[in-house]
Amino acid sequence: MKLISFERGGAASFGAVVQDQVIDLGQHFRGRFATLRDLLTAGLQEVGDLGQYTPVCTLSEVTLLKPITNPEHIWCLAVNYADHHKEVESAGRVQELPKQPAVFARFNDSFVAQGQDIWHPQVSEQFDYEGELAVVIGKAGHRISQERAFEHIAGYTILNDGSVRDWQFHTRQITPGKNFYRSGSIGPWIVTADEIPDPYALRIETRLNGQVLQSDLTELMLHKIPRFIEYASTIAPLQPGDILATGTPSGVGFSRTPPVWMRPGDVCEIAIDKIGTLSNRIVAP
Repeated sequence: MKLISFERGGAASFGAVVQDQVIDLGQHFRGRFATLRDLLTAGLQEVGDLGQYTPVCTLSEVTLLKPITNPEHIWCLAVNYADHHKEVESAGRVQELPKQPAVFARFNDSFVAQGQDIWHPQVSEQFDYEGELAVVIGKAGHRISQERAFEHIAGYTILNDGSVRDWQFHTRQITPGKNFYRSGSIGPWIVTADEIPDPYALRIETRLNGQVLQSDLTELMLHKIPRFIEYASTIAPLQPGDILATGTPSGVGFSRTPPVWMRPGDVCEIAIDKIGTLSNRIVAP
């Protein structure tokens, strides 16, 4: 099942996509659930068989919003692929592989949705792409064990962890370079976990203006998804709708000679097997 949040006729709602048809679950559950996060909190069993619903329009007739419009937490992993660690190490940014998940937080307003414009920071030319698989939490939990971690996953989506590199490396705290307003993207939808039984058998491919710059398999993650969930949920309870970005593979722009940066007018596309493609244009706001 593909779950979306969207806007149609000036009204926000959420639903499911079947082929190119949109089922308006927000309309069906009006008065019970205001957002997709509310539905995840109640449990996806509330939806039942999609065959019982009549689509209201085609996908082209809606404006996609971020799949979860109001997540409580967005946790991200740094240097979670060995080859990416090597390219970061060669640039003198890190010395050794992280023994624990290298977690940082991003704010909700640092992301846009599928098809929306990513804003170039303008105060820096070092604007980098990072294609990532993101986990969406469906069941709340505190101090979740690795053995129970997959029970808490609602599904998966795509994330562009757009990074302003010089601001990221002003100090050892990378938060500034990871949280510029509208500098990243999430979407286009959430594919539920039942449709992706093996999240380590997926290829991530990042294209900038059609040129493939990243292409790797999720099986090469250093800290796997259960460890990430265990670690993040030890810091604070995870909530339905929380997003956990699992790190980017090698091929980022700052490691290239010469570096490759995202510039106004560019189009960045990130494709992940079984999920789809997240596409955004870079603009000067």
